[in-house]
Amino acid sequence: MKLLTDAQRSELAANGERSAAGEEIDPCPVVKLFTPDAGATWLLTELDPSDPDRAFGLCDLGLGFPELGYVSLVELAAVRGRFGLPVERDLHFTADRPLSDYADAARRRGRIVT
Repeated sequence: MKLLTDAQRSELAANGERSAAGEEIDPCPVVKLFTPDAGATWLLTELDPSDPDRAFGLCDLGLGFPELGYVSLVELAAVRGRFGLPVERDLHFTADRPLSDYADAARRRGRIVT
């Protein structure tokens, strides 16, 4: 399975362009990625226009300290969990609030809650 659909990649790129142009944005996450066997989750909102491998979002490695930051899509594609399963895209995820709301809730709970 591809980590991102073409539509998601386009939406992430558009958000990245807006952010790079200096616009203050707080978009809803475009995609949720997760490890089915390792407890990690990523809610991504944008791609860096100068490096489309670099995605920004809320990252939770399952250690109790979710944080906002950048992640490499190539590196995510190479990640394997305890049983060798790759990172997957949550096919049923639909964001219902901006990323800042997910980040606030994740900091309070110590993990991303969707």
